[in-house]
Amino acid sequence: MTLPLFGVRVLDLSRVLAGPLCSMMLGDLGASVIKVERPGAGDDTRGWGPPFAENGQSAYFLSANRNKLSLDANFADPIDRALILDLISEADVVVENFMPGALARNGIDADALLAQYPQLLWCTISGFGPASDRPGYDFVVQAESGWMAITGEPEGDPMKVGVAMVDVTTGKDAAIGILAALAARERAGASGLPASMRRVHVTLQSSALAALVNVAQNTLVSGQEARRWGNAHANLVPYQLFQTADRPVVIAVGADSQWTAAMQALDLPTLGDNPALATNAGRLAQRDHVVATIAAQLRTAGAAHWMERLTAVGVPCGVVRSAREAVTESLNEVPFSVTDAARVGMPPLWNGRVRFEPPFCGEHSVTVREKRWASFEKLT
Repeated sequence: MTLPLFGVRVLDLSRVLAGPLCSMMLGDLGASVIKVERPGAGDDTRGWGPPFAENGQSAYFLSANRNKLSLDANFADPIDRALILDLISEADVVVENFMPGALARNGIDADALLAQYPQLLWCTISGFGPASDRPGYDFVVQAESGWMAITGEPEGDPMKVGVAMVDVTTGKDAAIGILAALAARERAGASGLPASMRRVHVTLQSSALAALVNVAQNTLVSGQEARRWGNAHANLVPYQLFQTADRPVVIAVGADSQWTAAMQALDLPTLGDNPALATNAGRLAQRDHVVATIAAQLRTAGAAHWMERLTAVGVPCGVVRSAREAVTESLNEVPFSVTDAARVGMPPLWNGRVRFEPPFCGEHSVTVREKRWASFEKLT
């Protein structure tokens, strides 16, 4: 009961990543989340493996479905549809990512339900907006929104980001929109919110375009096409990956004072004492010289040596870790169990507590059909 969204009821009709991630975040914050899945098959990502955990759950599904109960239901079945409509009648939020018109054709009409239930908020996640029937997939949107054009080595092919960051960003945008609508509903009180203010619609395309941030602004200000910089930065020098004697590190100089400190830590007075390099604009003008000199120096010792020296003077830097290193260090153990795997990405405020492990398809169907939203009280 100490969690901020305790008592908020979320019906999750979504699948794959953006929608499930959104509802999982709400669940992390204390909301009661019921995930509705297709009988038998369930969420698409249940089959996205290997790897699979020892209990048969795919790692992909585990990553976005903790703190939920699973109900298997068929929208085309009158009994199941009546159950879903009953759950919606008492829900605070519905999250879905169906193609336009798909739910309405099965008797689940968002506009009609919003008009009928004044407490209800409805979040739709789509690829390209309500007027488009194109399916939205992260990879496609990365390509069409400019992400791939700016990712990868300068002379290489356009490259997607290694994580489905369009889906992740969209899921977080959806959660923010829902939280804003919940706050507005709370302020409106007895007067209530109009249906138009209880409808949240986010798209992968719009979230991806918004996430271009400074890259988009650079293009608008300069009038020039953004380019790929590999592990370097378009606006800052040095701000990139360097090889040391044993493993790669990154150095991120974001201020002129950090530049001075970095050159002292790296024993490079020829750079640090050069007035032409005292400002970032000057360093940008001599990018190749600055980068080559630093690169040669860093290869003379190991990463631990340079990390210690740079950290001691406050220069942002880091060792390039593998995903396994990063995850296991955050958990302080090797994440072999389902619970440990589910804890990755848990907001630290809640101390990594998993109230419900990612469910099997339809695991809670009997309980939900019998108890509806009270099923959470029964299980907790």
